[in-house]
Formats: sequence, structure tokens, C-alpha cells
Amino acid sequence: MEQTFWLTMEDETDIFIRKWAPDHSEIPRAIVQLSHGMVEHIGRYDAFARFLTSNGFIVYGNDHRGHGLTGEKQGLLGHFADEDGFVKTSDDLSVITEYIQEEHPNVPIFLFGHSMGSFLARHLIQTNSDAYKGVVLSGTGFHTETAARFAKNLAEVLPAKNESKLLNKLVFGSYNRKIPGNKTTFDWLSRDKTAVQAFIDDPLTGAIPTAKFFHDLMTGLEMIHNRSRNQMIRKDLPMLIVSGDADPVGHYETGVWKTAELYTEAGLNDVMTMLFEDARHELLQETNHQDVYEAMLRWFNLVLDS
Repeated sequence: MEQTFWLTMEDETDIFIRKWAPDHSEIPRAIVQLSHGMVEHIGRYDAFARFLTSNGFIVYGNDHRGHGLTGEKQGLLGHFADEDGFVKTSDDLSVITEYIQEEHPNVPIFLFGHSMGSFLARHLIQTNSDAYKGVVLSGTGFHTETAARFAKNLAEVLPAKNESKLLNKLVFGSYNRKIPGNKTTFDWLSRDKTAVQAFIDDPLTGAIPTAKFFHDLMTGLEMIHNRSRNQMIRKDLPMLIVSGDADPVGHYETGVWKTAELYTEAGLNDVMTMLFEDARHELLQETNHQDVYEAMLRWFNLVLDS
């Protein structure tokens, strides 16, 4: 069973939300709140959400600011907000969590963030980790302060609300470099050619973001790598970091291990890292996506049963 609805945030921005639930009315095993990646939308998570509902979970997910139907209603895809866009988008997730808690009191909530959505999740748990039974970071990475600062400084001198092909190339331009015989600019997303073509054909994916979006994103990257902020995360929060070892966002697993180290150094005592051989960025859209689904389910159940 699927429902769609809108929630209005404090600044009057309307956020589009999907809810997937089992057909039966039993109390759910848990709730998974999804946070999607950059220049995509929550509709792309339908198959994963349906898999989870078939195993007794309820799933919620939203189109972030500047993305999907939320971005369409705002009138500009690829643009979070005129000010503080990353923080506002992370705060939206917190508001949605509060809504879920009101709708389903005492049901544990897992936060699942992919790519940019994992960065938003990493920001959110710095101040709100008590709300979650556990967190999954998919397709995440480790970024140096120098790299983020360079891109941020460049964004500051570009027209804020114009799409920035320059920054888009700076961020994504090298991602296909290790793909043998690549056919499209998005082959780094998945080995599944059908999934890549679906991304290309989808009118709500692949927009070139604005300079202000990249500025906000780099601000967010600075925040999530801040060691004192990460000290605020509760130490017993179960965390699963999952990636393909051929994912350029995770620097071909190097950045994945650095991310895990960042959180263990912050004192988290239940950090698990899982790598899928030869898989690229979008694990949920990969040729071995069923293996990924099953691995996620095992981890959710492991945390719930512990």
C-alpha cells in the first residue's frame, strides 16, 4: 500500500512525501526513513521500499528541496534554497521524523541515507541521534576540508541561482574515469545499463544544480566532517556504512574506510562497514541489488533483535 502527501515546513516550503506500508494492519517491525541522493527523487526507491514492506516494515521518504516533485513545486530543480539550504533540507528530515513518531508511537525508526542523502543523515545525527534505532549510510564518502573550501569559494563568485556546469564538472567530471568502455556520462552509477538509461530518461533526475546548491553542499560537507560536532552523536548508535568498492564517491572504498574511522574516533561503538565487489554508486539500482536488499534486511533485523 502506497500513499503520497505533502508536509509544510516552517518557512512554508511544501515537501512531497511517500509512504509505503504492508497490506496487513499489524504493528510494523520498524520504520525505515529514506533520504535520497543528489538530482534524483524518492520514487526511484519504490522497489526497495516494497521489499521492506513485504518483510513487515513501513517506509517513508521525501523529495528533498530542489528535487523531484518538491523541486518542481518550488519552481527550480537543483536548488535547495536561497539561504542555508543544506541545513534546511536536513531539518526537513527531522520534521518528517517527528511526524512519523506521532503517527507510529513507540515504533523504532531507522534512517537510511544514500549519497547526498547520507550527508544529510550524517548532519542530522549530529543533533538528533536519539530519534533513531540505527542509521545506514549508502554511497557515502570522505571529503577533505581543502577540497570543500575550494569548491565553496568558487561557488561564491558564480551566479547563485544559475545552473553551474563548471561546478558540476568539477564534482562529477572524473567519476567515469575508471569505467572501461563507458557509453554514457552516468555509467558510474551502476553496472545495470537499464537502470542507467532509466536515470537518463527520467525528467526528474540529472538536473545540473545551481552554484548556491554546490555552496550549500560544501557547507554541509564541512559540517559533517567536523570532529567536535560528531562527538555529539550518541555512542551506541548502530551505524552501517555500505558501498560498492567501485564507487567513485567513496573513492573506490578508501573514503568509505576513512568515514568509518571518523565515527569510531568519535566514540561510536557499533560501526559496521560492508563493501560489494565491483558494485558502483547506486547499490539499490545495481545488478546485484537483491543481495543488497537482503543484506540491509539482515542488518535491520540484527539491530532490532540485539
